[in-house]
Amino acid sequence: MAGAGPAGWALASACARLGLSTALVAPAPREPWRATYGLWRDELPDLPGYAIASAPSKAIAIGTAAHSIERRYLIADNAGLRRWVTHPDVEVITGRAAGQSAGVVARVVVNATGTHPVGSPSEQIAYGLLLPAAAAEPLVPADTALIMDWSRPAREPSFLYAVPVGDRILVEETSLARKPGLPREILVTRLRHRLAAAGIPPVGREEIVAIPLDLPPVPGLAFGAAAGLVHPATGYSVATSLQLAPRVAEALLDGLRRGPAEAVRAARHVIWPRRARVVHALRSHGLHALRGMPSHQIADFFDIFFQLPVELQSAFTSGRTDIAGTTAAMREIFRAAPWRLRSRLIW
Repeated sequence: MAGAGPAGWALASACARLGLSTALVAPAPREPWRATYGLWRDELPDLPGYAIASAPSKAIAIGTAAHSIERRYLIADNAGLRRWVTHPDVEVITGRAAGQSAGVVARVVVNATGTHPVGSPSEQIAYGLLLPAAAAEPLVPADTALIMDWSRPAREPSFLYAVPVGDRILVEETSLARKPGLPREILVTRLRHRLAAAGIPPVGREEIVAIPLDLPPVPGLAFGAAAGLVHPATGYSVATSLQLAPRVAEALLDGLRRGPAEAVRAARHVIWPRRARVVHALRSHGLHALRGMPSHQIADFFDIFFQLPVELQSAFTSGRTDIAGTTAAMREIFRAAPWRLRSRLIW
């Protein structure tokens, strides 16, 4: 296994639990994870409490109006998440995977090293600060996850994302989808202006996010973001990787009884079954529609999206093989959209 992020560790540990001899190779395999990982509780209902940094009781989104989201949103505790996905039987090697790395002879090599952007992909770019909870209250109510706030229109659309992370609040100015990604300096300036308008000093640990949204899987057998598991319309991938890891490990175990090539084929089928490919294509259409929308239309779009029944919201954001649910969500958005927005959705 090449890569020591949540996806790499989850699959390596799932393999080790099944008795497969498993090695994980990375330049700094014990390095703490610095990113903030958000997910919906219904995506990982078995996530233990020690792997949760915060579980606010409310989740809201703001387009031109505020909408309550009837799903529980979590922020992972990175140390606890690592503990949950780590198995002691995984051999840990410091280095880089290149052929038979460090003398390890592997029957199957899995690339879980993340995305490797080439060219100019569509990107989600964000700049954030971790603020004291009391200081952030003018922007987000206590015990609340603000999934997105589009109430400040701009020529190049961006929204505020604000969530509790332990005893602090992450406030993040985010460009949802743009090709190429919105320059970070614009987001830095916008967040500082937003904080200044609320009387909040822009002091806190920085968080910088750059997520390619439309890259194909890397060659060979890949997992996590390297396998193209990033949701092309939201940028999320960690929950999907953690859901899939045990199933991919089982496919590898079963396939190895017939040889490495069969193991790779079986794992790829679990990662990208036909239904998942169809849903990914539908989501990619959503990405291209969002990428071309002006700011006021994006706010209208999310007003419609967050008025959908929660099961349709969940289907589009989390139902990776749910063709019926994804198409139903897209159909209902189109039906409810005004004509000026429908033309963008068709495009």
